[in-house]
Amino acid sequence: MKVLSGSLEKIDRRETLRYLGCNPNAGAPEGVEEAIEGCERELLSAQSLKCVYDIFPVMREGGTLDLGFAKTDSRDLKKYLEGCGKIVLFAATAGAGVDRVIRRYSSLSPAKAAMCQALGAALVEEWCDRVHAMFTAEYGANTARFSCGFGDLPLTLQRDIFAALDVTRRIGVTLSDDCFMTPSKSVTAIVGIKDDI
Repeated sequence: MKVLSGSLEKIDRRETLRYLGCNPNAGAPEGVEEAIEGCERELLSAQSLKCVYDIFPVMREGGTLDLGFAKTDSRDLKKYLEGCGKIVLFAATAGAGVDRVIRRYSSLSPAKAAMCQALGAALVEEWCDRVHAMFTAEYGANTARFSCGFGDLPLTLQRDIFAALDVTRRIGVTLSDDCFMTPSKSVTAIVGIKDDI
């Protein structure tokens, strides 16, 4: 099991605009760019990017997938992991500071709160992209990320992921009874490692 930390110097503007519901090709609406830049500076100062991950074997038992840390009957994940004998299981977060900035603006400025929500989502996704690129460099060909709640993979599998990776102790992310994460800009995912051909 490994724990990573990092930081970004900027947040992808196109992704931010997409999360805001704007056309990324058109750029930010007039008067919005400066506000986004101000929110971006605050989030970059507040970021605390962390990730924990480990490798698990994948075994198939009829219609059931044994992921090494849990079993699931998800047909979608089974199809997704065809040709994979191992997975990288990971959890990543942008950190509690990002949530604090969003909460502060929720009471001060709904528009800035929305911008911070979009920037926070783009921030954690870019962090996951960087971590995923590292997996590719280290382990070779792999699948895209697959998370709980996608297709028929139940959100309750989060509990097994948190136990397997000791997520709360290692990177400070907690899981509610209904399987939602705090800080909110956090991700868990499965990446299939392709078998050698």
